Amino acid sequence: MAGLDFEKPIVELEKKIQELKSFTSHKKVDLSSEINNLEEKLNHLKHDIYNNLTAWQKVQLARHPQRPFTMDYINMMMADFVELHGDRTFAEDMAIVSGFAKIDGQKIMVIGHQKGRDTKENLKRNFGCAHPEGYRKALRMMQLAEKFNLPVLALIDTPGAYPGIGAEERGQAQAIAVNLREMMHIATPIIAVVIGEGGSGGALGIGVADKVAVLENAYYSVISPEGCAAILWKSSLKAPDAAEVLKLTAAGLVKMGIIDEAINEPLGGAHRDPQKMGETLKEAVLRYLKELNSKSKDKLLKDRYDKFRRIGVLG
Repeated sequence: MAGLDFEKPIVELEKKIQELKSFTSHKKVDLSSEINNLEEKLNHLKHDIYNNLTAWQKVQLARHPQRPFTMDYINMMMADFVELHGDRTFAEDMAIVSGFAKIDGQKIMVIGHQKGRDTKENLKRNFGCAHPEGYRKALRMMQLAEKFNLPVLALIDTPGAYPGIGAEERGQAQAIAVNLREMMHIATPIIAVVIGEGGSGGALGIGVADKVAVLENAYYSVISPEGCAAILWKSSLKAPDAAEVLKLTAAGLVKMGIIDEAINEPLGGAHRDPQKMGETLKEAVLRYLKELNSKSKDKLLKDRYDKFRRIGVLG
């Protein structure tokens, strides 16, 4: 697996271990002692690097091309997924997937941003950047879930809403604003989890929820580090500095009371062990559902409103 810049020492050591194992297998030479020593060194190196990541390095992990996407989690965590399409106003938006599913036998409505693994799929999915029709589709699904008393799970992974002329002509800002307003009144449990990138209004458009969580190496921010750097320093090269001041990591967001929980990832990121990440996320979602399903609708809506009113309060 190709590594990021800060992962080069890990990748080199992994390659060396693999070469020794291959040599041992082909030449019938016992190098188990050397291999064990290198594996122990690798384990220490991983802990040293991954437990001391900067905000910018976590942003890089959040964007890793092998990181699990919404459809990966649906396949790992859920059964009987039936995808639903369209906003019944303009078109289908492939940047957002949605539909009915079951998680441990419980019926839910799942909605999430979907990126692509290659250029062709990324063009189809618009790199996970939704148009207005994507947010209108998401709202339609949430209203459908409310009608059938189904909880909603929103998986957020977008650099931001699509800013093109066509999207603006069709009311991008209004579509997101309507979602923010209406999600406050959807009388069914809503859970939102940032699984990768949580960029600006594009993320918040499906992020008004009773429980908001962010994966350990994901980020949730009002603007991308590059965008912030371009505004403040007139240079995207300052993105690492912007990532630090934006306080966009899961740990920082918990401290500020913006999210409820930072969900742990496998060492090195969700892409290093997708199955384990899926199991961890499933456990968290089931825990949230158990708590939220016990609340009356009035209590649910009041707590959701109070939750967001508390954000940004100082002193």
